Amino acid sequence: MWLRTGGYSLSPKEAKMPDSHYWRKPFDSDKVKPSEGTVYIIKDRCKGCGFCVEFCPRGVLVLSTEFNKKGYHPPEVVHPEKCVNCDLCERICPEFAIYCLNQEEIIELVP
Repeated sequence: MWLRTGGYSLSPKEAKMPDSHYWRKPFDSDKVKPSEGTVYIIKDRCKGCGFCVEFCPRGVLVLSTEFNKKGYHPPEVVHPEKCVNCDLCERICPEFAIYCLNQEEIIELVP
């Protein structure tokens, strides 16, 4: 059975491989390091829509099993090392319950 994700068809073997839907790599991928981000979630503001989980291109987030004050399942970060600070989760969240900071921003905020 083939898995269909975002316009790509993956074999069962490919679907189990991490980042298998990235079939091309830039020529300078060994020289250029992507930015690293840190995801922050305001759990009590979340309404559990799952947009951030569904549209994260790197699979950093999943919906947690715990409930917030509103009775929804907020997301949780399961693969923080994969975050490249693309801000897609931040832009798509209708409740402004999630945001990302890159490592340089974090260093500037800490005195």
